[in-house]
This record gives sequence, C-alpha cells and structure tokens, in this order.
Amino acid sequence: MNELINLAWVAICTALVFFMQAGFALVEGGLIRAKNSINVIMKIYLGTCLVGVSFWAVGYGLAFGDSAGGWFGVSGFVPLALKPMEGIGLLYQMMFATTAVSIVSGAIAERARYGAYLVFALVMGLLVFPVFAHWAWNPNGWLKQLGFVDFAGDGAVHSVGAWCSLAGLLALGPRLGRFGRNGEVRDIPGHNLPMVALGGFVLWLGWFGFNGGSISGLDSANLGIVLLNTYLGGCAGGLGSLAYQRLTGKQVLMTTSVNGSLAGLVAITGGAGSLNPATALLTGLIGGVLASWGAERIRRLRIDDAVDAIAVHGIAGTWGLIAAGLFFEGDLFNLQRVGVQLLGIVACFAWSFPVAFMVFKAIDKVMGLRAPTQNEQRGLDFTEHFEIGYPEFQDSPSRIKMEG
Repeated sequence: MNELINLAWVAICTALVFFMQAGFALVEGGLIRAKNSINVIMKIYLGTCLVGVSFWAVGYGLAFGDSAGGWFGVSGFVPLALKPMEGIGLLYQMMFATTAVSIVSGAIAERARYGAYLVFALVMGLLVFPVFAHWAWNPNGWLKQLGFVDFAGDGAVHSVGAWCSLAGLLALGPRLGRFGRNGEVRDIPGHNLPMVALGGFVLWLGWFGFNGGSISGLDSANLGIVLLNTYLGGCAGGLGSLAYQRLTGKQVLMTTSVNGSLAGLVAITGGAGSLNPATALLTGLIGGVLASWGAERIRRLRIDDAVDAIAVHGIAGTWGLIAAGLFFEGDLFNLQRVGVQLLGIVACFAWSFPVAFMVFKAIDKVMGLRAPTQNEQRGLDFTEHFEIGYPEFQDSPSRIKMEG
C-alpha cells in the first residue's frame, strides 16, 4: 500500500515539475520583445519534446545506470521493462533534464537560430546534464561518494543550466543595440510584464514538486520540512531582492522581485532536505540579494543575459550548494563538508561550461548559431516560424511577405 501511495506522490510531483515548463514559457516569453515571443516559447516546447526522447533513450542510462568508476552509467539505455517506481522515477528525472535545458532557452533569447538551439538541447539532454547528474546523484557517482549534497538540483539542474547559458552567450554575443560604444547598458524591456509575474507563480507552484518529489514518498518524515523550506526560500528571496533594491536606491521593479523569489527557490533547492526553516529562510534571503547584485555585474561585463538566468540559476545555485554544506542540520559549519561542496561547484563548471561552449562553437561552424542581422531586426517569430504572437498589433506574415 505504501508503495502505491509513494508512486502517486512522485507522479503528482512529476506533473508539477512538467508544469514548470509553462512557467518558463511565461517568464521568458514576457521578458523578451513581442516580435520574438513565439520563438522563445517554441524553443521551450520542442526542447521539451527532444529532451524527453533523448533522455529516455540515452541520458537516463548515463545518469543512473551501473557506474563506470563513478564517472558515467553504462547500462539502462532505451529501457523497456520497468517496474512502476522505476518508470515514474525515470519520468521524474526527465523533467529535471528538461528544466535544465529550458534555462538556456531564455538566456540566449532573441538572437539564436531556432534549429541551432534544438541541436544543443538534444546534446544537453543526451550528455551534459546526465554526466553531472551521475556524479552528484548516482549512489556510486564520485561526488556522491565524497558526501556531496545536492538535494534536488542546485548543481545538476540549475548550475548546469546556468553555465551552459554562459557558454551560449559568449558564443553568440549580445543582442543588437544592447550595449553602447562605451559599454553603457541600453534597456530592452520585455513586452508583457504581467505574464512574467504569472509565470513566477507557476514556477513557484512547480517547485513544491521539484523539491517534494526528491524524497520519493509521502512516508518520509522530512516531507513537511522540505515543503516548508521551499516556500520560505521563495518568500525570503523576494524580500532579499526588495531589500537590495531599496538599500541601493533603486526602484522596486516587479521583474527583479520575481527573479528574487526564483533565486530564493533555487538557493534552497540544494539543501531543502537538510536545512531547518531558519537557515532555509537565510539561504533564500541571501540568494535573492546575490541574484539582484549578480544580474547588474553580469550586464557590466557586457554579457547579455535576456532573462538573468545566470544570476538566478548560477549565482544563487552556487550559493545554495555552499549553504547546503554550511547549514547542514545537526552538523553546522563542517568545513570538510563545505570543502566537498566547493569541489562539486568547481566540477560542475569545469564539466558543463567547456563542453557546452565546444558544442555551441561546433553548431556555429556547421549550421550557424546566430540569426542573420536582418532576421534579428525583423523578429524571429516571422523569420524563423512565419508566425506572429499578436496579429492585432503586428503586420501579418502574408502582408510582410507581399511587401518584402
């Protein structure tokens, strides 16, 4: 009976994590310009489809198959005969792989070729995410054996997604007009900010499944704490962002506040099962502050992250991994554990960033990574998909074609 209840719980959590893709579509779609709204949502939609097939066929085996020296799995490819808990476990992990890929889609929005992104999404689901997931989550993974703590994916999902995003941004360069000749940042406002807020709530809802499903059952004594820590992390992240904006004399922006809450949720993800509510609150608060601060610093480096994915998922995710070791309940401030966490952080970057950068460069060499200047100016909705998101306010594709 308990197995059936646990199966139902993980199934519910899986559905919640899948629904997070709608949250990504809303947040990323709202933060970019109307002329690219279809493009960014289609990247998430078909990226989800591609990762589903590739992770089932290859990625799951690399991540959770029998370990080859703690580095990668060598069994479980194209699984056909699965027990109920194995099947739902595969599906749940598939949602994590999809989430990591969706992080990249927003960061590189408004300039990447659609087909080029899909090729990268395929490789990320096949190779980049599964290998680090093996290190961190497989019982025989080398990081796991050292005692690395990554409860629900601060490293395996959020940091991997962020460092792949950074690789893509360096390979692509900034959007047209984003920076002036002297390096000044020019604002490119999103076209639908209420959509961003709605997406933030959808992602927050999905996070209860993201963290709650990682305990694999309703019979865990830890479930209530995990869910409470998740909520407190999101609340504290939003408040941390608010405090940062006010203390630095800035206007309190809705988009920054939403990203602050998301950063708090990211930060708590690594230690949701090993922190108490007070340290979870502190972790989320610092995550929100760091993400707001980090987004500004990244722009000053002339790195054009369209949705601040590196700050939200990379900087807050890195802090979350440190906090998971620093505030581990019953073993606070254990420097040896913190050292293992730092090793995991370095390993995550050392694997995901260079591999992703090489993949992006290879894609650029073979098929071209960046959309042509004229296409970027006109908008990728029309030039990549021959569709527009708002026909009442934009010229129809047929009219543009006739006039062009």
